[in-house]
Amino acid sequence: MYRIGVDLGGTNIVAGVVDEFYKIVGKGKMPTACPRPAVEILADVAKAVEMAIEDAGITLADVSSIGVGTPGSVEKHFGIIQYANNLGFSNVPARKILQSHFDKPIYIENDANCAALGEAKAGAGGGVNNFAAITLGTGVGSGIIVDGKILSGCNGAAGEMGHMVICADGELCTCGRKGCWEAYSSATALIRETKKSMLENKDSKMWEIVGGDIDKANGKTAFDAMRAGDEAGKKLVDWYVHYLSIGITNVINTFQPKMLCVGGGIGYEREYLLEPVRKIVYQERYSVYSEEQTTICSAKLGNDAGVIGAALLDE
Repeated sequence: MYRIGVDLGGTNIVAGVVDEFYKIVGKGKMPTACPRPAVEILADVAKAVEMAIEDAGITLADVSSIGVGTPGSVEKHFGIIQYANNLGFSNVPARKILQSHFDKPIYIENDANCAALGEAKAGAGGGVNNFAAITLGTGVGSGIIVDGKILSGCNGAAGEMGHMVICADGELCTCGRKGCWEAYSSATALIRETKKSMLENKDSKMWEIVGGDIDKANGKTAFDAMRAGDEAGKKLVDWYVHYLSIGITNVINTFQPKMLCVGGGIGYEREYLLEPVRKIVYQERYSVYSEEQTTICSAKLGNDAGVIGAALLDE
């Protein structure tokens, strides 16, 4: 039997048919086209699922379950998306709506948790039972796997490590608090600091990299400048690594996962990012004298992690 996973994003809906070896064998994609009513968006989730089934060359009868990863907070028991601000969802009975399209078991979960589950079972984790995944994108996403299960908490909202404060009274975060990890380690934060650095360093190679247009600065700009020997770029990467390491150390001290993987846009820097992070974390972790330590590595599944993890929600 096959399982279907859906990554319901603010821009696109991606559905995948996943086989018994955790491989995607068929895909379907639809634009999310926010804002619009939840019923319309979920109708397009159903269309993406149908497209994936057709692409895989199977029928619905060959599918055992459907899992959906969504932004925001989820009440898993009843399959309700309680709140997803970038989708405009509030108390949406997603499972009930989708079951009007498919008479199959349907699971709803937070998208970062799905990505963590996918990486733990089919990606970087290789099946380890205690695992953490950090995604460095527009925000800092995270998912925690404990004893092979997603850590959900009493309300389905556990594991939001991006909103732990790492700098009291620091930068304002989108959540309204000050000093959150997300305000220092997201791609958004790095771009903010890159532009500041460029304005302070008019001779920096970062200007050449962006063709003189500061609005073209992105999460790679500082790293590219560092690789080109630019001092301002190096200082900026050091700044970023410092705050990323604080957060990763806190995650390890709290959960002691067997593995912690880093993905997302900035995660594509791989060893340029992780080698200096490891040096700091390995010095600062509380478990410095423990025989067994957390392995810090790059994510492997890329954008497929959420789809595969959503498909595995029935395990």
